[in-house]
Amino acid sequence: MTHAHHARTLLVGVDDDTLKWTPFPLTVVRRQEALGAHAVRVWVPWHGEIAPTAVRRDELARAEIAARRTTVVLAVFGFGAQTPTAAWQRTRFCGYAKAALSLVPNARAVVVWNEANSPTYWRGTAAQYELLLARCYGELHSKHVEVLDSTASAHNPIAFIGALATAYRDSGRKQPLVDAFGHNPYPETPTESPSVVHRGDFLGEADYARLVTALRAFGGTPSIWYLEDGFQTTKITPAQQASDITVAIGMAACQPLVQAYFNFELVDERRLAGWHSGLIWRGGRLKPAAAAFKSAPRRCRT
Repeated sequence: MTHAHHARTLLVGVDDDTLKWTPFPLTVVRRQEALGAHAVRVWVPWHGEIAPTAVRRDELARAEIAARRTTVVLAVFGFGAQTPTAAWQRTRFCGYAKAALSLVPNARAVVVWNEANSPTYWRGTAAQYELLLARCYGELHSKHVEVLDSTASAHNPIAFIGALATAYRDSGRKQPLVDAFGHNPYPETPTESPSVVHRGDFLGEADYARLVTALRAFGGTPSIWYLEDGFQTTKITPAQQASDITVAIGMAACQPLVQAYFNFELVDERRLAGWHSGLIWRGGRLKPAAAAFKSAPRRCRT
């Protein structure tokens, strides 16, 4: 892993695909910026294609319009059934990600897959994920674009990171796998505060020290991006969500190696069973969390 770090003003953004679906992506960007979100992670789905479809190219063109004004991060991934474990699948995936990135030349970063320690998204091994990262890095990395991986707080991330580091060392590879390490530090339960420290195989936000220790297995100390986090108002009150967001962003700002924090998501989903950790109610009204998100410190105050 490379060891460059950005200035210690935390980059704060949202995970949101709205700008892909509108002919006016800058309207969405302005709305995000008004809430204090100066970055957006956009999902680029992959279902085994060689290259982006016409629909996907339209979405990526809108992402490029947004990237000229705000920080855009592309997250390229599928689900467990699409796990690229064979060599030809890795070649196809990395080629697809490269093609997608070429359509968003002003993107700041690209994430290779999502939550690779979760069977929902990845049905291979840590060693197979190492092969994917190694295959993609040379095609995606540039002086303008950072390459990230992704793990989840659950599903024993420490063991997965350790196995990934072992595979990296055993490969004899000299180049890094990524430029920064992506992690999604969701709480262990919907009502848990982000300040709770865990033991064992769970890595929430307050377990930062254990995450850093695990990452030292790669040599050096890489930058960390919190690519997803969120607190759902179907499980807690809107006031509690606002409080949790304030705590979460404030903690991230004081964790020296953390460069970015993304809230999942901007707007609540319509489905009752969907995600309701947005800053905006489905009808368009701002939640109390919107003001908390905007006012939360981007620099450490302690």
